[in-house]
Amino acid sequence: MGHDIAGYNQAGEEIAYLRFGMSNGHAAIVYSVLDADEFNGGVSGTGNSSSFSMQQMEKALNEYQSFWKSNKIPESEFVKWEIKQIQDFLSICMSAAEKEGNVRVSFS
Repeated sequence: MGHDIAGYNQAGEEIAYLRFGMSNGHAAIVYSVLDADEFNGGVSGTGNSSSFSMQQMEKALNEYQSFWKSNKIPESEFVKWEIKQIQDFLSICMSAAEKEGNVRVSFS
């Protein structure tokens, strides 16, 4: 079990991907900044998807970055890597939404 979160462009191509183990707290942060808690099934995503505008993705990225500015980043190299992966995911999805009007994100 785990959380697979993927971003898709208008052509249906996967453009960004995140994978979290079922007990990884960073998955909950991603759901939260995307205002997508209804897609969090606890041990995995619900299998649903939603479209997000550029403004929604920008807001999510800003909230995510603010979260880590106000909280101490753990020293673990893995956690630092994971934080960067989430920022990259949000940035890629934001860019796609800016170019195409929106981006679809699936939560499984």
